[in-house]
Amino acid sequence: MPKKQVKVGNITLGGGKIAVQSMTTEKTGDVERSVAQILRLEKAGCDIVRVAVLDEEDARALSAIRERIHIPLVADIHFSAKLAVLAAENGADKLRVNPGNIGGERELALVADCVKAHHIPVRVGANTGSIEPHFLARYGRSAEALVSSALENVTIFEKHGLCDLVISVKASSVPLTVEAYELLARRTDYPLHVGVTEAGIERTGIVKSSVGIGSLLLRGIGDTIRVSLTSDPVKEVYAAHEILRACELEKDYVEVVSCPTCGRCRYDCMGLAEKVNERVRGVKKRGKVAVMGCVVNGPGEAKDADLGIAGGEKYCVIFRGDEMERVPAECAEEVFFRRLEEFLRS
Repeated sequence: MPKKQVKVGNITLGGGKIAVQSMTTEKTGDVERSVAQILRLEKAGCDIVRVAVLDEEDARALSAIRERIHIPLVADIHFSAKLAVLAAENGADKLRVNPGNIGGERELALVADCVKAHHIPVRVGANTGSIEPHFLARYGRSAEALVSSALENVTIFEKHGLCDLVISVKASSVPLTVEAYELLARRTDYPLHVGVTEAGIERTGIVKSSVGIGSLLLRGIGDTIRVSLTSDPVKEVYAAHEILRACELEKDYVEVVSCPTCGRCRYDCMGLAEKVNERVRGVKKRGKVAVMGCVVNGPGEAKDADLGIAGGEKYCVIFRGDEMERVPAECAEEVFFRRLEEFLRS
């Protein structure tokens, strides 16, 4: 069945393009620091940003923040329908509420009336830490409990005339997260916000998120994603784009392929690969650059690259298709970067 579409500012969820989200770590009431961090996230490629609203100061700061950023602003609300209303009144482009702690139907009706008046959507975000008690008692800590908790609150919002909804059902367990989203996708056509919650520090969090988010995207499940890391949120955005690229859901970028190297590699392939990745990060151009370890099979393995290099102890080969350029090893990096800049400008 066709998926419903929900507008978050100028971003459409459910329209086919996967939107990348992240969340600030600054106190939202500190407008200067919040704006500075959001601008960094924008530069990294973030499509939608979320901020925590803990109190009235945070809620009232949204209008000042929104005036100075260029992407939709989402207010993350727990425990207080009053704060949800205040956030909407101060310019939030979307609210995220947690069905396990926002209150009963009266509170949800209050939120529904407010967001309808301001023409903004709501994400109903359930996670294993806030499953409503009656579902937890009935189903335990399970996919069924997560999905039932989320959908019950979706039904309440619908009862009060709110249909601009996005749903998430996150867990820190990858298998449980995947099971819950698969179940949810069979039961609803609302756009889905996908992620693995509490995924951990950068290294482990990226692995868990890649497995969980990636496996769902490959099944066609997910309309917006957030990689949750205990780290700089800019790294969440970088990781999200890498996941989209690995799933071949993002095309407009320069892919860098590099071999794992072996004892035949006699130049600093690893260091060069890092530098090349950093140079092309954020470049909006479709292409492939290869940094290969040796001349034995590097050019052959990377024959489809737009530009590549393979090295030896005394010389390196820079190649474009069948065109080969042999250069001394000591100046190979300099020459390769010149060729890279020529490619990026072409």
